[in-house]
Amino acid sequence: MKAFIYILPFILLLSCNSEENLRDATGVFEATEILVSAEASGKLLSFMVNEGDQLQKGDVVGQIDSTQLYLNKLQIEANQLALLSSRPDMQSQLNAIEKEIEKAEFEKERIEKLLKGDVATQKQLDDVNAQLEVLQANYEAKKRALQIQTEAIDAQSAAMEAQKDLIDDQLDRSSIQSPINGSVLVKYAEEGELTAIGKPLFKVADLEKMILKAYVTSDQLALIKTGQEVQVLAEFGKEELREYLGVITWISSKSEFTPKTIQTQDERANLVYAIKIAVPNDGDLKIGMYAGLKIIE
Repeated sequence: MKAFIYILPFILLLSCNSEENLRDATGVFEATEILVSAEASGKLLSFMVNEGDQLQKGDVVGQIDSTQLYLNKLQIEANQLALLSSRPDMQSQLNAIEKEIEKAEFEKERIEKLLKGDVATQKQLDDVNAQLEVLQANYEAKKRALQIQTEAIDAQSAAMEAQKDLIDDQLDRSSIQSPINGSVLVKYAEEGELTAIGKPLFKVADLEKMILKAYVTSDQLALIKTGQEVQVLAEFGKEELREYLGVITWISSKSEFTPKTIQTQDERANLVYAIKIAVPNDGDLKIGMYAGLKIIE
């Protein structure tokens, strides 16, 4: 019986050491977290978000009151319609002068024919040429004035169009949408509350692909590179380990002191390098879980 008592601690210690030897480094699971804030000010008319909800990118989860914005847009549209109705009809206003020019040109041709037969005088031809020059000058001046008036109205209309585009953008921002596929971690506001630009509404995290942030020693640094596959051993409590395949996506270029919450295989190493490993989530991995990794050689 005594022999069994002495042997049992040895077996437990051997088991622990064997498990530790499976790990080249340890770390904590993280996820891409986004704090979604209000992009407009007003009352939250609806806010259909609960912690734990699974959202898809672009899902509309709420609406900020945009009544005043919509009324402003209607007013601009009415003003724009009235402005465009005052746009001059250039052709109709120039038609009268064009007819006078045609009449003067016809009279000029008639006098030129009469002059050849000595029936008309040079003075008559000079008079009609002068009249034609005046009409043509009036035509060009009228045409230019109408063009300037039209361009001014078009410029004002374009400015109103830009105002409408700005309001449309503000209306879009009044609609609260999920920026990524993910799970709602925290909800900061409730339906009926007043919100303002920049005020946090909820936090969403992409849990489809978890990130294991671990630390390796300088000796291990030579064994790894970005894009390399590693074995990830996630801890689920009661000494339960599950193996996942991860890919190294980032290696720090600077060393740092070992974080107090992290253990390295070589406890004598004070300086370590942070690395990040992307791990596909089967739904069981959670933010803050501990895991070890084994470098695949």
